[in-house]
Amino acid sequence: MTETLPPGKLPQELLASLLASLESDPSVVVGPGIGRDAAVVRFADRLLVLKTDPITFATDEIGWYAAHVNANDIACMGATPRWMLVTTLLPEHSTTPALVERIFAGLREGCESVGVSLVGGHTEITTGLDRPIVVGLMAGEAQPEDLIDPCSAKPGDTIILARGIAIEGTAILAREMTETLAGQVDRDVLERASRFLHDPGLSVVPAARVLREALGSQLHALHDPTEGGLATGLRELGAATGLGLAVEGDAIPVYPETRVLCEVFGLDPLGLIASGALLAVVAPEGVSTALAALQEAGIPAAAIGRLTADPHEATLTTRGTTGPLPSFAVDEIARLFAEQ
Repeated sequence: MTETLPPGKLPQELLASLLASLESDPSVVVGPGIGRDAAVVRFADRLLVLKTDPITFATDEIGWYAAHVNANDIACMGATPRWMLVTTLLPEHSTTPALVERIFAGLREGCESVGVSLVGGHTEITTGLDRPIVVGLMAGEAQPEDLIDPCSAKPGDTIILARGIAIEGTAILAREMTETLAGQVDRDVLERASRFLHDPGLSVVPAARVLREALGSQLHALHDPTEGGLATGLRELGAATGLGLAVEGDAIPVYPETRVLCEVFGLDPLGLIASGALLAVVAPEGVSTALAALQEAGIPAAAIGRLTADPHEATLTTRGTTGPLPSFAVDEIARLFAEQ
């Protein structure tokens, strides 16, 4: 029987083999790679940063989501998000004018909140779908000196996590599993969790800007953990830098609401989709500056580990015990939905 792959991201080994066969022209500054948040090409005297990302989980704010997750990846390259095109695929039999208007309003509001112009795209009602799918293509720009390239990371650099985990996963659980959670979770906890899309929110653009302005060349990499959670984001960061990881589990801030919802469903917060958090690789001498700058901006942050010389190392130390950093072939929320 032919092996089939589970929902979620492709296995890193398979994706790496596919990307290895690609060639780029001389204008490509940053091409495709594991843990690369966006592509970068030379355009006249500046850099054009390009990103595409879909929203496939069911959500009542899918347009707003799409704007923010694409802008996050642009910001992680040190660029300013500027323009967005969107392909929206809608299911037959259940698409109404009100649904289309709601998606468009979310796109417009999301783009406005990060200073992006919605400049075009494509919309259609298509067969074979049970929910809307929104695919964004976003472009940003940066001066060459502002580009944040993970290749500049070094062994001994500190890994900082801005905000906690898992904002997006917590919001989706609260919004999509309300009936199941009712009676098992206090109403105020559930209400707070459902507001996580906006408070603390999904955007890492402000945190990326704070770190870039405060650290300059001491900021070696940025990455936003998304599908597969913080653990997958950390592994992607290791792949992008070509270095290993030693992570302090006790230092990872997990929102109380996330812990409660994960306990109900038997999920691991480390593998729960985590948009809204930002990983930063910082030179040791810049760590205190980074934490102070984030604190002044009202963004909680913690040092959660360091990069190591061995690219095969990926460890997690919790309560004095060190073991392998967990690996999640499927995001915890996708696993839950498949079981449901």
